[in-house]
Amino acid sequence: MKVSKRTEYGLRAIVTLAEAAQTANHPIPLREIAEAEAIPDAFLDQIFALMRREGLVKSVRGANGGYLLARDPAEISMGQIIKLLEGDVAPIGCVSDDFPFPEEFCSKAGRCSTRNVWLKLNESIMRTLDGISLADVLADGQSTAALSVIS
Repeated sequence: MKVSKRTEYGLRAIVTLAEAAQTANHPIPLREIAEAEAIPDAFLDQIFALMRREGLVKSVRGANGGYLLARDPAEISMGQIIKLLEGDVAPIGCVSDDFPFPEEFCSKAGRCSTRNVWLKLNESIMRTLDGISLADVLADGQSTAALSVIS
């Protein structure tokens, strides 16, 4: 599975926001997250708009505005973030949510001897991603070192 820059940047940015939230009791300006993670401002703005609509982050307007996590990090899974930013992560179309009827993707889907491999792989990927919360990532101590720039 290959992820897009949007997903890579989105994960880095929300982890940076969550790290900053541990030490700061105020909204973090998007510009600071973008600068700390070397992400183009306009691109990060699009990513955070998606996350805001999904209820992962909330924005605060004004001179002291910025972004905050909308929920506890333990309630936000990597699977939720990646599906939001990447879309379906299925390794092949016949097991993708985009094709509710696998035969739409491949005429052999109903009698394919390898489809179960793809189903198991897809289920494993999603179970793993859904089993990792933002809190887990923070607890792993894989700090981005961007915290010192924001805090």
